[in-house]
Amino acid sequence: MAIRKIGVLGSGIVGQVLADGFLKHGYETARGSRDPGKLAEWARGHGAGASAGSFAEVAGATDLVVLAVKGAAAESAVKLCGAALDGKVVIDTTNPIADAPPVNGVLRYFTTLDESLMERLQKFAPGARFVKAFSCVGNALMVNPRFAATPTMFICGNDGPAKAEVTQILTRFGWETEDLGAVEAARAIEPLCILWCIPGLTQGRWTHALKLLQA
Repeated sequence: MAIRKIGVLGSGIVGQVLADGFLKHGYETARGSRDPGKLAEWARGHGAGASAGSFAEVAGATDLVVLAVKGAAAESAVKLCGAALDGKVVIDTTNPIADAPPVNGVLRYFTTLDESLMERLQKFAPGARFVKAFSCVGNALMVNPRFAATPTMFICGNDGPAKAEVTQILTRFGWETEDLGAVEAARAIEPLCILWCIPGLTQGRWTHALKLLQA
């Protein structure tokens, strides 16, 4: 099935940037929130292709869902979607960032290296086809970033066709994709956010991305 309508769950800046990016690339796009009213102005300002609703409404009315909430709120957001996520590709952008402040620029996570946040979400919603993506770069660089070389987006998930669909989106968004395998690889991908943030938190440098070089 061709993906025509994208649902972006989350009213923050990550959700806004990705929703704007999908609209730019010709997708109908709906944004979801616990309080849909806060997204009404965004929907009005983006024309007929944009809409807003609750998490469950957006998840149920779209072909592919993007989870773009804070990591601490991810399980709750998935729960609010209920069965609407069954069978759907869900791009998981979240990272398990703890409330505790960083130490010398190193973020703290509420997970361990033995279980990623995406693994928790996959267990919580086993019918959804989760793919980790957009988690190792800041929101300002998620859509068609300009670098001398094409940056690498690291993805993982248990569903091969789902990862293929996400790879097509990433290509349109200006990324090369490195598929690291099944959901357990999120244990390695999620901490890349810690690595990416260190130059920003310690030196104020936020305009970089990661690149995998191969001989």
